Amino acid sequence: MSWVRRRTGAAHLPQHRGHGHPGVLGNSWPEVGEPTPDGGIAAPVAYHRDPGPELADDASVTEVLDLALRIGEVLLSSGTAAMDTTGYVLAVTGAYGLPRCEVDITFTSITISAHRGLSRPPVNTLRVVNYRSLDYTRLAEVDRLVVAAQRGELTATTAHTELDRITTAAHPYPRWVATAAWAGMAASVALLLGGGPLVIAVAFVATVTIDRTNRLLNRIGLPFFFQQVVGGFIATMPAVALYAAQGGLGISVRPSQVVAAGIVVLLSGLSLVGSVQDAITGALVTGTARFAEVMVLTAGIIVGLGLALKLSTGVGVALPPLAETSTGFTDLPVQVIGAAGTSAFFALASYAERRALLAAAAAGAVGWLVYGLLTQAGSGPVLASAAAATLVGLAGGVISRRTRIPPMVVTVSGIAPLLPALAVYRGLYGLTDDSVVQGFSELGGALAVAGALAAGVVLGEWVSLPVRTGLSRLEHRLDGGRDGS
Repeated sequence: MSWVRRRTGAAHLPQHRGHGHPGVLGNSWPEVGEPTPDGGIAAPVAYHRDPGPELADDASVTEVLDLALRIGEVLLSSGTAAMDTTGYVLAVTGAYGLPRCEVDITFTSITISAHRGLSRPPVNTLRVVNYRSLDYTRLAEVDRLVVAAQRGELTATTAHTELDRITTAAHPYPRWVATAAWAGMAASVALLLGGGPLVIAVAFVATVTIDRTNRLLNRIGLPFFFQQVVGGFIATMPAVALYAAQGGLGISVRPSQVVAAGIVVLLSGLSLVGSVQDAITGALVTGTARFAEVMVLTAGIIVGLGLALKLSTGVGVALPPLAETSTGFTDLPVQVIGAAGTSAFFALASYAERRALLAAAAAGAVGWLVYGLLTQAGSGPVLASAAAATLVGLAGGVISRRTRIPPMVVTVSGIAPLLPALAVYRGLYGLTDDSVVQGFSELGGALAVAGALAAGVVLGEWVSLPVRTGLSRLEHRLDGGRDGS
């Protein structure tokens, strides 16, 4: 089963100092009395007879548990890791008088059991999470709501009202802004890969077409896998048309740049980081389910891309193989600009708050700069990707302390330019060109890079915890010195 850390005492997140972020990412190994990952049971522990302050009646208990479940639903549907979601849920229940709660999270459900001592039966409640949503403004507002609840600034009833406002509010930007942002992201990727004005423009238009088409398909209920197939097909066909027309237009283009731009856009919305974080922190069932979803949806992109390549070959327009291209230090400035644009536009397309856009752009730029410098120094793509993602994860954790921007907003946006789109294209080209061994080798390399990115982000967020604690202590010392003077 999927297990999460059991709290035998007060269930709450670390108390906030200054502008701390309530997410948790720490040791997920079981305490005494808990199930262990290998199915064993740790040594039992004496039951705490004092369950903490009692709520007035069952209605109050139900109100608090419903609030905690709904907050967990928003977080889980946004791709937040199971352990972090558990921390938020326990923070809410602890803040409103239910310190002894156990939480079990799977990919599609959240269960809470509230213990009320030996003389009263526990209260168990379940909520099914059957949708996925990318709205980072909603995520940030829920984060601030939990902080306010911990500080005692809101009653449970007021928190319910505020959560209703958050979950029913319209997106902060019109839908056309999100479409333009996805297209801007593709254009930035094309710039990052060395594309010229024509390639950038084609990538922009192709992504607008993908977004509007998939939005229409979503309205009629087409499963997301087939939407990814359509997206992969549309991302490839403009490159085929441009390559076929280059002789008559007197131009020279690299179709892989257009295709890769579309692939990055389609891959960026998948919960890769959350799946690896769940696996690393012990929520194996949720992590496995999320990773399976990522693989299935990535397979949809691959199917669409493969269909387009087969169709192009059938009509006599065989795209050229993607040769390895070398870049030097002189290319880094333009690449960094492209990476910053990729991350910022992804954050905008995900409805992040305006102040988060600059943080996302900075994370993308720094991450690509580290990646570029390491690859120029002879490092392989897996190691370079892991190092860059670790720095992005560290930056996301530290930035959240002051700005209250959830780390996930910065980290997921920051690694978007590093997604292995070209390796996916090379792998698919090899499979369609009867170079099966090379194709699977490239796809395996792409999977290794993706895993390195996700693991690097998790490591960076873990490293940020003591850094943030040290910064808080330093601030308190400085504040004490000023007060004493």
